[in-house]
Amino acid sequence: MLHFIDVILPIPLQKAFTYHITEAEAEFLSVGMRVAVPFGKSKIYTALVYSIHQNPPLAYDAKTIHQIIDDTPVIVTSQLKHWEWIANYYMCSLGEVMRAAMPNAFMLESETMISKNEKTEILDSELKDEEYLIYEALSRQSSLKIQDVVSILDKKRVLPIINGLVKKGVVNLHEEMYEKYTPKLVRYVKLHYNHKSSEKLQELLEVLSRAPKQREVVLTLFTMEAALKKPIKVAELAEKSGASTSIIKALIDKSILEEYHLQMDRVQFEGEGDASAKRLSEVQQLAYDEVEAVFQEKPVALLHGVTSSGKTEIYVQLIQKQLDLGKQVLYLLPEIALTTQLVNRLQDYFGEKVAVFHSRYSGNERVEVWQNMLANSEKAQVVIGARSSLLLPFRNLGLIIVDEEHEQSYKQFDPAPRYHARDAAIVLANIFKAKTLLGSATPSLESYFNARQGKYGLVELKTRFNNVLMPDIELVDLADKYKRKRMKGHFSDRLIEEMTETLEEGFQIILFQNRRGFSPIIECTTCGTSPQCPNCDVSLTYHQYRDQLRCHYCGYNSAMLQTCQACGNATLDTKGFGTEQIEAEVKTLFPDKKVARMDLDTTRGKYGFEKIITGFEQREVDILVGTQMLTKGLDFRYVKLVGIMNADNLLNFPDFRAHERSYQLMAQVSGRAGRTDLRGKVLIQTYNPHHNILQQVSTNAYEAMFTEQMNERHNFKYPPIYRLIKITFKHKDYNRVNLAADWYATSLKQLFKTNVLGPEFPPVSRIRNLYHKNIIIKIPPQQSLARTKEAIIKIDNSFNAVKDFRSVRVVINVDNY
Repeated sequence: MLHFIDVILPIPLQKAFTYHITEAEAEFLSVGMRVAVPFGKSKIYTALVYSIHQNPPLAYDAKTIHQIIDDTPVIVTSQLKHWEWIANYYMCSLGEVMRAAMPNAFMLESETMISKNEKTEILDSELKDEEYLIYEALSRQSSLKIQDVVSILDKKRVLPIINGLVKKGVVNLHEEMYEKYTPKLVRYVKLHYNHKSSEKLQELLEVLSRAPKQREVVLTLFTMEAALKKPIKVAELAEKSGASTSIIKALIDKSILEEYHLQMDRVQFEGEGDASAKRLSEVQQLAYDEVEAVFQEKPVALLHGVTSSGKTEIYVQLIQKQLDLGKQVLYLLPEIALTTQLVNRLQDYFGEKVAVFHSRYSGNERVEVWQNMLANSEKAQVVIGARSSLLLPFRNLGLIIVDEEHEQSYKQFDPAPRYHARDAAIVLANIFKAKTLLGSATPSLESYFNARQGKYGLVELKTRFNNVLMPDIELVDLADKYKRKRMKGHFSDRLIEEMTETLEEGFQIILFQNRRGFSPIIECTTCGTSPQCPNCDVSLTYHQYRDQLRCHYCGYNSAMLQTCQACGNATLDTKGFGTEQIEAEVKTLFPDKKVARMDLDTTRGKYGFEKIITGFEQREVDILVGTQMLTKGLDFRYVKLVGIMNADNLLNFPDFRAHERSYQLMAQVSGRAGRTDLRGKVLIQTYNPHHNILQQVSTNAYEAMFTEQMNERHNFKYPPIYRLIKITFKHKDYNRVNLAADWYATSLKQLFKTNVLGPEFPPVSRIRNLYHKNIIIKIPPQQSLARTKEAIIKIDNSFNAVKDFRSVRVVINVDNY
């Protein structure tokens, strides 16, 4: 009887691949274990067992597996079910979902090793120069990695040279597997058992009377062991006794002390876990009861609460209820910056039960969270994370909270799977028969539309916590201010006046500008040329703190130019402004105040966000300038004034969601003002103060915005009325992209007629030297989504069968907005 397994490989394959196993292996293996398998000519991959059966593959001979890596499965069946839904709905392969979900440390990769073939003798004269260098290196060490050869020869393409040596029989190649996860070990010490009794200790101290420092270490350890009743770390002992680690090492070498190691989790939480949840106000209690009532009838509720209405407190009560029932909770956030503030708050309530998972964590830290979840340990009952935490191995999920559900960062754009975390969360909750709560002060049109249609329950919180007034929002007409010469740099007299007053009263200010860098365009005032990125179709942004020009699409950078490259004159001037320029101007306007900036450039490290947020919370910073990172749910007590530097670059954007997004962004930024007793103030600078959206923001009229935008979506056939699928073609040859996109569009139009838009070049049509061209397919409400996708897959397969088009990369993005 032959046995086979189908495996999921972490690469974009349309089907699962089949391998041959022995009967003993078939009995041992179960779905979700990792196995190392050979794939292709010489690569070895970590794959997941998908099914075990007895049907040999028809199209190829099944290879045997390399080794079994796990004793127990590393994923659970409900998780696999969710992955299948993501792969199916977002039109990608299971392998791509697996790669996105599993920590890198779980993916053992093979490393090709080169060793000398001892059986063949070869003369040096028979080898070329580069071959001789490798041969000589191998006579000094037993094996080399490909990477070592690259550095020896100082060139990238080394495979042809290695192949030459293999043909001559000089070297052997073999693949080695590496386990990437390493547990964190901490050094502890204790007194050697020979000296435990009081007589022995007395003798020891007499012997050490000539070595006072060593004696001090032993005494300190003895008192610490008696007082603390827990293992003593080497580092703690060194700190308490004031001795260097070399003294402790000398004592260990003499067998007076004994060292041992314990395995620790890399992420330790300090939270007390005993803060009793705050009493809910009457309004909050009402909202909480309404949410509970909705959950009796519907699986999804939308909590529409104005900014600072205390939604988090309601979440805490709901989480507590699930924990009492012995269930897990997933708390999704759009931005890593938010997790820092929230984790501290939740740890005060739930202590060790909180686990955090996001992309700034190292591979090893992520593995630990994963393993805690597999074991359903106490440390992973409340999981807080960005969108990737959806893909973790939950055991018994009771509730998913999607905070700030309108955020576009919930949508993954590259690489595949291009899923939307909010929608995938609702499906995950459905698998566990759990509930989903979507929370936002400015819900996305889709969610609000679903709530209006009765698909979701709707709960509204219309007043801020403690009945604090909503901020007073004022529009400043920039055109008028420039005309009357009442501007200092990019600040109107009105904004400077309010800032001065706020600072005198001892409050803080947030300034919002949605562009990082100093200035987005550098232009020659003589000939009008501006420096462009060589790889993309965009102008370079000037970053003053490094004095360089950078491309925000591909990362290209060059030193700031002194003269114009076209006409040679030294007449380069900056146009437009970013966060850096605002920061510089604020420093000249208020030289004695502390200013900080929060954008992608200042928050690169793992703790980048924490430093800035903590500094601002502790009032070490008076004025915080930032991009949209600032808009999301952060809670600062002493902010009285928020300034939006230029509202127009949000509104005038070629996207059907531009107005909805602008409303959300401005309403969210405004919500950072006046979160305690005092009423906050918001100033929005704009050239077009009569714009409908700005009027709606200033009167906090979400309903009016919703109605107006929905009318437009109806008229122009956009979501949530119609579904969208966007297909993007990428290739470095302009003509080939055109041909490919036209062929594809013609095939689609035969099926979907006028519901196919394009092919069309996007506003930035070349990125990283690849030309992009888009097609959008609109799917009417009555048309079957599944049938539409089947038709697209058929067209895609025929497209890939055309030899000329094989090199064109096709990206299919479902619900691309």
